Formats: sequence, structure tokens, C-alpha cells
Amino acid sequence: MAASSDNGTIAGNTKENLMYRLVERRKIWFLISLLGILPGILFIIWNLSTSGTLLPLSIDYTGGTQWEMRFAEPVAPTELGSVFVEAGFTDTKAFHVDDDRTVQVKFKNIDMARKEVIEQAIVERFGEFDERLYRSIGPAIGAEVSQAALLAVIAASVLILAYIALAFREITHPFRFGVAAIAALVHDVLITVSFLSIMNLVLGWELDALFLTATLTVIGFSVNDTIVIFDRIRENLRRRRGEPLSMVANRSIIETAQRSIATQVTALLVLAAILIFGGSTLRIFMATLIVGLVSGTYSSIFTATPLVVAWEEGSLLPRASKSVRTREQTAPA
Repeated sequence: MAASSDNGTIAGNTKENLMYRLVERRKIWFLISLLGILPGILFIIWNLSTSGTLLPLSIDYTGGTQWEMRFAEPVAPTELGSVFVEAGFTDTKAFHVDDDRTVQVKFKNIDMARKEVIEQAIVERFGEFDERLYRSIGPAIGAEVSQAALLAVIAASVLILAYIALAFREITHPFRFGVAAIAALVHDVLITVSFLSIMNLVLGWELDALFLTATLTVIGFSVNDTIVIFDRIRENLRRRRGEPLSMVANRSIIETAQRSIATQVTALLVLAAILIFGGSTLRIFMATLIVGLVSGTYSSIFTATPLVVAWEEGSLLPRASKSVRTREQTAPA
């Protein structure tokens, strides 16, 4: 009878371990992550070789003028851009916004007298239009924002590493948890870069201040989700001494998954509503947040935690522990 009970316990543990082998499938998760960040890396290489910058920069960083016009009839961006080219602005960029009657043009800074001349030329060729947006900005503002953002990310990474090393000091190798959290953070930034690169090719999106703000927000969400899972791993390591880290990690992910997913779905519903009804001004910001939040949830479960286990096992690819293999062999069919 006792033997039967022991066999039942072994079989139950084996089935539980087989059912929730999330970190053991890390080869799949790492491959998905690689496919997600690869477009961004390739785009950075291509953009650096063609334009000398890592990403396509808006006038928030390069300096210039942004002019958005809405016409009574559809207007081709190339035809409108030709007006600026004829006026001497050969590096002008023009593209549709919202529909084929609204065109946004980006070009070098001009004074009001020059603007009036170009405006008159546009009216003569395409008719009257509504000016929805006109702003000029200097490159110094972009440089300041970029420097502040870079310092913020570096400071956040150092503080995250220090906090996790201190908070997890009771377990073995707390430093590894901090490194994994930062790796997930970098993963999410690269995913947003990949998203920007794809949208740049499709819709002409560029890196602006709102995109940078969205990326910094994504970093905060990503770290929060990762810390939640890591904290549960720390608690379970105390409760279940002797269990391999992979089994503890799987159990911790399952225990926190419902909370993490429910929180993110609630946030995504709000962001989706703003994306749909908030207008074109917030479109890049909201779309980036949505992609970043999804990536943050994914990286917390399928990137950060498997990285810690992989480091512990000394292998990026899963290796079944001896105790698990023994239970699988002895468990009844």
C-alpha cells in the first residue's frame, strides 16, 4: 500500500513537471526572442550605413520644421513634396497621416516670410488647406533629451542590479537574477526598435520624443513583471529546499501568471481604446506602449526566468536533471 502511495506521488510529481516545463523549453522562447529583435538589429545596421544614425530621427532630434496640412481633395505626398523641393528643400519628407487628404511634411527650419511664399505656392497648386500642425524645433532639444534618456536607462539598470542583489542576498547567486532582469529590459527595448523599424518602412514613422517616452515606460513595466516572478522564486526556494531551480522556476511562473496577465490585459484594453480614438498625435506613443507591454510580459516569463535557470545549469539549452530523468523512468505508465 505504501509502495503504491509512493508510486502515485512520484507519478504526480512527474506529470506536474512534464506539464509545466516552461524553462526547459527555453530553446523555443529564445528563438522567438531572436526573431523578434533581429529586424531591429538589421535595420540599425542598414540605417547606420545609409544615413549615419542608428534610427530614423524626427525633428525632435535633427531639428527642423513639421507641417501638417489637410486638403479638400486627396493629395499625393510626392506632389506636395515637389513644391518644397522646387523651393530649395531637397531633403523634404512628405507622407500621409490618417487619410489621403492629410499630408505631413518635414523639412529644414524656415522663417515666416519663406513659409508664406511656400504656402502661397501650395494653395495655387492644390487649393486651400487647413493647417493642423506647424512647429519648428532645434537639434539641441533632441540632444538633451537623448542624453537624459540614456543616463536614465543606465542609472535604472545599476539600481535594478543593486536592488536585486540586496533583496535576494539570502539565495545563491543573487547577482544572476539582476543580470537576467537587465537582459529582459534590453530585450524589450530591442523589440520596440524592431517595431519602429517595421513601421518606418510601412508608414514612415521616426524616433521622436513620444517614442522615447513610451520606451522608458515599457522598461518600467518590464522590470515590474520580472521582479514579481523573481520574488516568487525566492519564496519557493525557501519553502521547497532540495528542488532543482528549474522546477521551482516553473512553479513560480504558473503561480504568478494569472496576476501578471490579468494586469497587462487591463492596461492593454485602455491603451487600445486610446490608440483607436485618441487621434494621430498619440498613435506612435500608444502603439509603442502596446508592443512594449506585450514584450515585457513575454520577456519576464520566457526570457528572464529561463536565463537564470540556464546560468544555473551552465547551458543555454535545457538539460534534464538526474532526479527528473530517474522519476520519468520509474513512473508507471
